[in-house]
Amino acid sequence: MTVALLFSPQGSQSVGMGRDLAEGMPPARAIFETADAALGWSVRELAWEGPAERLNETQWTQPALLTTSVAALAALRERIDPAPAFVAGHSVGEYAALVAAGVLSFPDALRLVARRGELMAQAAVEGGMAAVIGLDRATVAEAIASVASPAELVVANDNAPGQVVISGTGSALADAEIALRAAGARRVISLPVSGPFHSGWMAQVCDDLAQAMTKAEWHDADPPMISNVSAEPVEEAGMIRSLLAEQVRSPVEWVASVRRMVDEGVETFIECGPGGALTGMVRRIAPGSRLLNVSDIASLNATVASLRDLAVGTPA
Repeated sequence: MTVALLFSPQGSQSVGMGRDLAEGMPPARAIFETADAALGWSVRELAWEGPAERLNETQWTQPALLTTSVAALAALRERIDPAPAFVAGHSVGEYAALVAAGVLSFPDALRLVARRGELMAQAAVEGGMAAVIGLDRATVAEAIASVASPAELVVANDNAPGQVVISGTGSALADAEIALRAAGARRVISLPVSGPFHSGWMAQVCDDLAQAMTKAEWHDADPPMISNVSAEPVEEAGMIRSLLAEQVRSPVEWVASVRRMVDEGVETFIECGPGGALTGMVRRIAPGSRLLNVSDIASLNATVASLRDLAVGTPA
């Protein structure tokens, strides 16, 4: 049985995330303690107690989500090693994937994600994002091209069949909703973000983040990571670093990434992190896949039991 580890995207966060795992699994608790020491503020308090309004602000969300995802990974590895063939994360989840693949230490990844969140929150760009439900990517692209130029509106995330996210200026997003509904969209949902992420408007963030990356220590990936930008496996540290910087202004090619893993023989996907956003996407992209997750003690126990039944990995 071939396994891939997945790491949750922004939007998965909720007050209380990771607490159950940290209270029941010492390796998960140690991850939260490391995060508090590395950043100089209590990630643990924010993730476990909120308030939700602060947790949902990009500069705080991203390090808290990374910490929770890596804590879930640590808890899983304490119980069983699933020996993944690939790792992948959606947007900020790529940083947890790189920790899993040994590319970055957790403290280095945490400092980069904290900087990424700050840069994205501070980007002085008018605009936002919207999720389009019920249309495929090609239809969405055609509809938005009829009302705005690529300088105003782009496809930002190809999440799953019938779930595409667009980024753009406020006026272009409003015009696009009319065109998308006319094209058959069931819903167009404005997302609670501070700017048009995964688009050309993030060029300065990309440059500043690339500079911050020079302060981290990078290693080749083992196992390979499937890049959001290219939807291809990457192992070489320099290439990973370049793609990771580009990611903030490039579309998240999640559909193509999952299909590439399936083509490479992946049959079981395990999402590490709060919620189950990615397993929900994979269910629509690759319906025959086995889907597991680690977000609390109950889901950890269920995942370990399933893996042992399948004789995947070795007991830790």
